[in-house]
Amino acid sequence: MISIQNVNKWYGDFQVLQGCSTEVNKGEVVVVCGPSGSGKSTLIKCVNALEAFQQGDIVVDQTSIADKQTDLPKLRSRVGMVFQHFELFPHLSITENLTIAQIKVLGRSKAEATAKGLALLERVGLAAHAHKHPGQLSGGQQQRVAIARALAMDPVVMLFDEPTSALDPEMVNEVLDVMVQLANEGMTMMCVTHEMGFARKVADRVIFMDAGKIVEDCPKDEFFGDINARSERAQQFLAKILQH
Repeated sequence: MISIQNVNKWYGDFQVLQGCSTEVNKGEVVVVCGPSGSGKSTLIKCVNALEAFQQGDIVVDQTSIADKQTDLPKLRSRVGMVFQHFELFPHLSITENLTIAQIKVLGRSKAEATAKGLALLERVGLAAHAHKHPGQLSGGQQQRVAIARALAMDPVVMLFDEPTSALDPEMVNEVLDVMVQLANEGMTMMCVTHEMGFARKVADRVIFMDAGKIVEDCPKDEFFGDINARSERAQQFLAKILQH
């Protein structure tokens, strides 16, 4: 579903991604972890062309991002993205947040888009809040709306960029529960997260990044199982995270 092929990216003289290559198969859940500044968020933003890269290619569902002929807005409409900060339109109701892109990008009728949006609100447990505005919801509720909004576009893959890091600890699980449900339903997912409990529960594979490189790319059980077999940098990271 996603093929990342020797991707290199620079900000001026600073190389932020160095020869990154991996693949995500249909229905697979891949967690990307690593220290701050390791390039995780940049890599995931390259997958739906929110960030440009200078070398290599990324192919999403047989569409090449590096190909100049590719219609990037059309590609983005098929790749769901959930950000650290919810990026909802504050002046629109929750229902309007869920329908605007369906109507403008997918050409659905207002009735069809509303029916889809309300069904997804039900699915994330927020049907009672359809007429509210984002500012009237908690952070966890807003993030669940953001997930519903992404799903409303019928994406072939879902990308999550630290979806729980801006939330109070009490709200983290309500968002992770929705993500676990999606994973169990077979959604192809690539998640940048520090939530190792989530990774252990639903990830098929774990990618560990450091200094712009993919240092580890292995099945979840292997990554968490024999820590001594990991790279020295991954061992340091896991020692800090897993002792809590």
